Amino acid sequence: MKLVLATRNLGKVKELTAMLNTDQQREDIHILSLQDFPDAPEVIEDRDTYQENAAKKATVIADYTGLRTLADDAGLEVDALNGAPGVHSKRWAGDDATDAVRIQKLLEAIEGASNRSARFVAAIAIAEPTTPNSSDSVNRVQVVVGKCEGNITYTPAGDSGFGYDPIFVPVGYEKTFAELGDAIKNKISHRSEALRLALKLL
Repeated sequence: MKLVLATRNLGKVKELTAMLNTDQQREDIHILSLQDFPDAPEVIEDRDTYQENAAKKATVIADYTGLRTLADDAGLEVDALNGAPGVHSKRWAGDDATDAVRIQKLLEAIEGASNRSARFVAAIAIAEPTTPNSSDSVNRVQVVVGKCEGNITYTPAGDSGFGYDPIFVPVGYEKTFAELGDAIKNKISHRSEALRLALKLL
C-alpha cells in the first residue's frame, strides 16, 4: 500500500517514517512524501483547528496524487499565553521565521512567567482520494488527536528534533525533546500518540 505524507518538512517526514517503520504490522506500507510530488499544490493552513487543517491538507493531496494520504497539523499551546501560539505555531513569528526565531519570540513572551506549563497537540488525518465513481463525502477523511503535556524551559537545549523541541520538557522527564533524541520522542510525543490512533484507521 502506498501512503503519501502531505508535508515537505524533512524533519516531519523523518519522524513520521521512523514511527511508521517501528510498527511491525505495517511493513506493507510504501511511504511517499511531497518530495516525490514536486508540483503538488501548496495547501494553506487557514482553518481554526488542527483537525480542520489536517483534514484540508489530506483531502487536497489525496485528490492530487490519487493515493491515500496522511496529513498532520500540530502546535504548541502555552498556558501563560492563553494557549498561543497554538494552530499558528509555525507562522507565529512570521512566515519565513526560523525555528530559532520562533523559540526566541516565545521565550521573550513568557519571560518572568511562573507558570510554564504547555502541551504539544497533533491532529492526524487520513484521506482517501475521490474517484469518478465515488462521492466526495465526509467519510473519506478521518481525524485523530494526540497530546503531550510538559513545560517550557528558560533556554534552548539539545540538537535533535525540530520546531520548539529545544524548549519543551515532557512530563516525567528532565530533558527537552531535542535532548531526549528521536527514539524516546517518537514513543512519547503528541504525534506518536496520534499516529498510533491513525494506524488503526489504516
